[in-house]
Formats: sequence, C-alpha cells, structure tokens
Amino acid sequence: MSQSLDRALVLLDELAVGPKNLDQLAERVGVHKSTVLRLLRTLESHRFVQRSEVRYYRLGTALFELAYRALDERDVRRSVEPAARDLNVATGHTVHLASLEDGEVVYIDKYESRHNVRMYSRIGWRAPLHCTAVAKVLLAALPAQERARVTADLEYPRFTANTLTSRRALLAELARVAERGYAIDNAEHEEFIHCVAAPVRGPRGVVLAALSLSVPQVLLDLEGLLKLVPLLLAAAETASAECGWSVSNLSRES
Repeated sequence: MSQSLDRALVLLDELAVGPKNLDQLAERVGVHKSTVLRLLRTLESHRFVQRSEVRYYRLGTALFELAYRALDERDVRRSVEPAARDLNVATGHTVHLASLEDGEVVYIDKYESRHNVRMYSRIGWRAPLHCTAVAKVLLAALPAQERARVTADLEYPRFTANTLTSRRALLAELARVAERGYAIDNAEHEEFIHCVAAPVRGPRGVVLAALSLSVPQVLLDLEGLLKLVPLLLAAAETASAECGWSVSNLSRES
C-alpha cells in the first residue's frame, strides 16, 4: 500500500470518531501538518472530508453515499427490506438486520422505533458476539467446529448483570438457540434493553443474516417481548423466502 493512501485511510478512520483539527490529525498520523493538509485537500476535493467550522474537519458526504451504495449491493438487505419494514410497522419497535462478516456481527439495516423511548444504534455498528441476540443466531448457525473455534477466541466482558461471561455458558445458550429457532438478549448487552432475533436463510438453508426486534424494558417486559416472537419468526420466514429459501428445498436435498 502506498504511504499516502495509508495515511489518508488513517485520517478517515480518525475522523470517523468525530471532527478533528489539523494539529490532532498530524499528531495521529505522525507527519508534519503540511503533509496532512495536502491529504485533506485531496480528500475534500472528492467530498470524502469537509470543513466543520473554521479549523475542524469531519467525514464528507461521499463516504456516506459509498456506504449506502455498498449496502444496496447486498442482495440480502434488499430482499429482507419488505419483511423488516412490515415487522416494524406491525410492532412499532426497532428492527435490525445483521450479518456475520470476518468474524464480526455488523448491523446492515435498521428500522427505527415509533415510540418516544428507544435504543440508540446505527447501521455499521458491530455487535458483541457473546451477549446480543443477532450474534447468538449467527453463531448458532455455524458448523460445530467453527462455533467452537470462535467461542474459544472470544473475550467475555460483562456489560450488565445478565451478560454471559464464559464460553461454557455461551455454548449452552447457542445450543438452545439452535433448538428453538430464535435467540434472546435479556438485557445482556445494554441495561433496560432486551431483544429477540431469528435467522434469515438462503436457498440451501444457510443462515445469511439475523432479523431482530429490540425493545426498551420500560415499554415491554420480557413476557410481552416473547409474545412478539411469532411475528418475528413469520417475518424471518417471509424474508427467507425472498432470499430463496423454502422448506421444500430441505426435503429435496435430504
């Protein structure tokens, strides 16, 4: 990789945290301010960065355009969109779509809650693997050997009193997820937020993504959330059909 390209990518990564001034960016890259300024001017000309106030820079609109174009290229996102939108309308709660990419679970689509009390999240966020419903669904779908490898490499930080903090506990939970067909995050990642998730399958039954409902506990207790599971499973089934999956696929292959 060229040195200039590497520095430009570091600058973009730094600006993703928030606006920075020239001094802060030069310190981060480890070069003179004049070098950073030349890179910023090039990035600015292509709308990858833009001025924020007088002395600060922030990410530009071109990056967001690229991100959404890349997301629109994902067949699973386009295919799931109607079912996810309908689930959001039917429940009024936040709907996420997440996929497993390079060992990380990433939110690739979101439909915002229509309630005043809601959780904060955004497309592109990474979900912890040991304590979120979407991650549990995606890990439970892995072959046993891969599941064992991934869980062995994980760290298990405690986010709440309900967080699973051991490999043994997570593996037991993943077995339950695989058996019942959906996952529960009982305020394991964020206090006062719980979630249920179900798999979205492709033509051969391979799990392509996880579809979830996330609800603040103040709006709905766990019993109430679990009553929404049939709606979630129906939406996931509809989404899977749009992605090419049907029960007849399984019977033909067996």
